[in-house]
Amino acid sequence: MPRTPGTRLGPYEIVAPLGAGGMGEVYRARDTRLGRDVALKLLPEGVAGDPSRLSRFESEARAVAALSHPNVLAIHDVGSEGGTAYVVTELVEGVTLRERLVDGALAPARAAGIAAQLAQGLAAAHDRGVIHRDLKPENVMLTPEGRAKLLDFGLAKREVAEAAGSGSLAPTLAAMTEPGAVLGTTGYMSPEQVRGQAVDARSDLFSLGIVLYEMLSGRPPFHGPSSADTMTAILREDPAPIGAGATDVPPALERIVGRCLEKSPAARFRSAADLAFALEAIAGGGSSGAHARAAEAAPARGVTFRKLTFRNGHVSVARFTPDGASVVYGAAWDGRPYEVFSSRTGSPESRGLGVPAGSLLAMSAGGEMAISLGYRHTRWFQVGGTLARVPLAGGGVRPLQKDVGHADWSPDGRTLALVRYREGRCVLEYPAGRVLHETGDWLSFCRVSPDGRHVAFGRNHRTGEGEADVCVVDDAGTLRVLVEDMTNLSGIA
Repeated sequence: MPRTPGTRLGPYEIVAPLGAGGMGEVYRARDTRLGRDVALKLLPEGVAGDPSRLSRFESEARAVAALSHPNVLAIHDVGSEGGTAYVVTELVEGVTLRERLVDGALAPARAAGIAAQLAQGLAAAHDRGVIHRDLKPENVMLTPEGRAKLLDFGLAKREVAEAAGSGSLAPTLAAMTEPGAVLGTTGYMSPEQVRGQAVDARSDLFSLGIVLYEMLSGRPPFHGPSSADTMTAILREDPAPIGAGATDVPPALERIVGRCLEKSPAARFRSAADLAFALEAIAGGGSSGAHARAAEAAPARGVTFRKLTFRNGHVSVARFTPDGASVVYGAAWDGRPYEVFSSRTGSPESRGLGVPAGSLLAMSAGGEMAISLGYRHTRWFQVGGTLARVPLAGGGVRPLQKDVGHADWSPDGRTLALVRYREGRCVLEYPAGRVLHETGDWLSFCRVSPDGRHVAFGRNHRTGEGEADVCVVDDAGTLRVLVEDMTNLSGIA
């Protein structure tokens, strides 16, 4: 029986239904302890007492809990109440890939980018010994920010080492079913799944190949009038060339799909990580081509460089003063803490500005600095400190906010955009105090546009690392991803 809004399971209060499937009902719920919305998944009452279904349900919870990856749904909690078992996950806003495919095939670069993200998520799962076994468009969520997330490890299987003293170091499988049982979704299973054989990580690669084929062509590669006919096609038939129903699919991408759909697991990619690398080259190539054409159309501009600093150390952020005659920058010279310096553009001399130890973050049009007091690297490239305002002409230091990583002034110099850390989350505020974007990833290098209505920033995939997407959010909170998966983002102008 569906749960009505207001029903509680433990500390979770149901808000509204989100959907239902073979592995349970899903609701939007409110975590009353932490004050956040979550997704609450529970088994239907009629099958909650089935040991096999309950075991698969708990397997999903264990499988997802072992992972921490931006392309895999995060799990928060598991529990049971009144004979009902449930798992609590992050609430992902967006549409499923199935819903997106209702509008037809995707552009090749976009399809390759989504598939690359899914392959990265699978690689993380496979590294932990977790096989998804039910990859299909319904189990992929596309967020408004352009992120693809793997959902529903309900059929997941964990590989575990044999018990110590067994006399063998070979891995064994703690499978939910014995060989001979078929688990999966017809049309998205690998040949070995169809046969009921033991499967490994390469089975997921076959399923991802099916999903990528469908993204490119708008139709599944294996389809028959009945489930038996579809499974027979998976075992014996080669899919029609993608080009028969799609245009502009690069031959290299079609070859990647073909390799994923090899009947023999040994003929597929060796790993999801290898597949992700091949797909990133296609997705990146599409982006690079667009940027190259834009660059060709832009008028040529002469750029000259002149060395301003001659010391051993690290420069963090540098900005021109409003008159353009000087450069103010934050630097750590000769092993000392970060300080703020100024240098005339025509002179090799620099002078300290006499403000407390910290680094420059931004310079306003009116000659006011935003600085980071106690500026430090909290984890590799990730930085933090206390945001403060200081007039360039001299005056008092006014601290504003702790735990700020980056900041930039609005064009009129009256307010700031800032990136700060809050209870394990990262928020982008503009103006200060108004949240435009919040994420479990970490954000960097926020810059306000000349019209004051947009903020560009980096969205870094792993804490402390330089790999990032370049994003823009407007003053209404609408986010666009301009460039995906830059290897090392070191600044935005």
